[in-house]
Formats: sequence, structure tokens, C-alpha cells
Amino acid sequence: MPDLLPLARFGDRVATGLLDVTSDPAALDSAGFWAVCADFEGGLTCARFADVRHERVPAPVPSRWRGPATRDWTSSLDRAAYMAGVRRVREYIAAGEVYQANLCRVLSAPVSPDADVDALTALLARGNPAPYAGTIRLPAHGVEIATASPELFLRRYGRVVESGPIKGTGRTEADLLEKDYAENVMIVDLVRNDLGRVCGTGTVTVPDLCAVEIHPGLVHLVSIVRGELRAGAGWPELLAAAFPPGSVTGAPKSSALRIIDALETVPRGPYCGGIGWVDADRGRGELAVGIRTFWIDRPEGVLRFGTGAGITWGSDPEGEWRETELKASRLLAVASGTYEDSGAGV
Repeated sequence: MPDLLPLARFGDRVATGLLDVTSDPAALDSAGFWAVCADFEGGLTCARFADVRHERVPAPVPSRWRGPATRDWTSSLDRAAYMAGVRRVREYIAAGEVYQANLCRVLSAPVSPDADVDALTALLARGNPAPYAGTIRLPAHGVEIATASPELFLRRYGRVVESGPIKGTGRTEADLLEKDYAENVMIVDLVRNDLGRVCGTGTVTVPDLCAVEIHPGLVHLVSIVRGELRAGAGWPELLAAAFPPGSVTGAPKSSALRIIDALETVPRGPYCGGIGWVDADRGRGELAVGIRTFWIDRPEGVLRFGTGAGITWGSDPEGEWRETELKASRLLAVASGTYEDSGAGV
């Protein structure tokens, strides 16, 4: 492994000079600038950096990133297994155990020992720009992440908190189905309930419902849920109430998590977790949902990437498989160095 210094990059903000690392969320209400990675399974890494500066993401340098060949990617659930999982979720819905559940799969491919996620971030910034793009590089702590997430998990400024759940994906707005709108509203209700556990009575609102956002190669339905933290509530209480993100679990969340555990064959890790930054000195922070996210598993020598879809009673197994392919195809092409030949519609 190369001698990679700890680093965090979010948009045009770069943090270096690692001071300390903790798993205690209370640190986010202390002081300093923190990079945050919360695994879907609950593991939390908070890294405080001494130096924060603003600079553009550098132009990609081909020699700095050697991605896997497209043929080398394997999936934790193949097409047949994934479609069987969709049918199983529909059985849970018919039995009244859940209304909606996200079913995800993790893709893996061998990666070069000298791979650097910050170099991958530069490629993603060109090939798949995203509002919550970022890097967290902490090799000694097992965290090496490059994300091109389009989805806001939690934004905090002072006592005000926001979440921006995404539900509903298509190549164009015309592809969005009635099922997508119903699913979005269902998850908005879940997020309202999550934030209501830590926000003052009557402060939780929905300023935007089912807005269509255009992203590279696809469109999403996005809503905004906003509230004001009650007295005494900080990051520990907020994360305890809202994690894991409702848009990548399902409703009710507790039932969806049991179904996910039964049907998915590998841990999600940082995929579908929370990735971002907290400026404790200014009382601000922004965590993205860890989707459209790559991470390096050094012990296994592989690069990983997750993709999934929300399953409802109206889901078609083949259609849900295609949605997972749509979400992954462009980013895998970028990571594998074939994006230039993949066409604008990938």
C-alpha cells in the first residue's frame, strides 16, 4: 500500500493534518472540523483535522488511478437471486410485515495495491458530478471512501436540521411511475417521524415534496424535511433518531431492517450509511447518504460499490434489477476507465 496521508475532501473543502479519531458522536458537538463516516451496520468513525482550506478538485491524472476491468466486477446477488429477493419482499408486504424495503447488492472487483480513493474522486468529479461528492482517506483506520452521492441525509445549521430523501429513479422524468411518487411520500412520512423524535413539537415541515432532480444519466424524486432540534439534543441524539437513513431501509424501518438482514448476503458497510463533515466550531454539518459510493477493502484487496432499489407491492422484479443496473452503470464505467466510450446515456 502506498504511503497515503490522511485526508478528507468535500466539494472544494480539503482537510489535512489529522489530529484524532473517535467513534463517539458527542465529539461532533465539541470543537474542530470533523470528517464523518457511519457504516450502515452502525460503526462510526469521526476524524478531526487541523487544517481546512478551499481548493478545487484537481483534474484527474490517469496514472494515479488504475481501476478494475468492467468484466472483473462481481455481485453479492446475481440477477436471479436479486429478483427472487424482490419477490420475497413482496411476500413480506402481502403478509403485512412491511410496506416497503430496500434491497441492495454489493459489487466487488480486485484493485491495485497503490489505488488512491482521492484519485478516483477526481475522476468522479469529471464523469459523475454530484452535490455531496467527497473523499475520506484514513488508511490506518480502515476508511478509504470516494462518494458521488446525490442525496442529503442530514444537514445541520445551528438548531435547524434538514433531510433530503430520494425515492424514485428513472432515465427521464417520463420513466417515473405512480409507484415512485407513492414510495417517496411513504419515506417522507418515515423521515418526519425520525426527526420528530429529536425536534420540537410542530417544527417539522416538508418544504419540498417529490421535486424532480436531474443527475448525470438519470432523474430522481427528492423531498426536503426540516425541523428544529429541541433543547438538549445534539449530534448523538440526531444520529440515534435518524440512522440508518430511511430512504435506504424502508417502512416501518425496524421491519425493513430485519428483512434486509435476512435477504442480503454481505454487509453494506459505508454504502447506505452517512458520509460527510461537521464543523463543530460553527455549529454546521452535512452528511450525505452513502450511495453512489466506492470504498477500498484493503485486507481483501478489492474495490466495492453498492446499488439497490426500493421494493413495494407494485414492484416488478425485472424492473427493479434494471434500476440497480442503471444506478451503477455510469459510475462503474468511470471507475473502470471506460466512461469515455460508454456514451452520455449510461
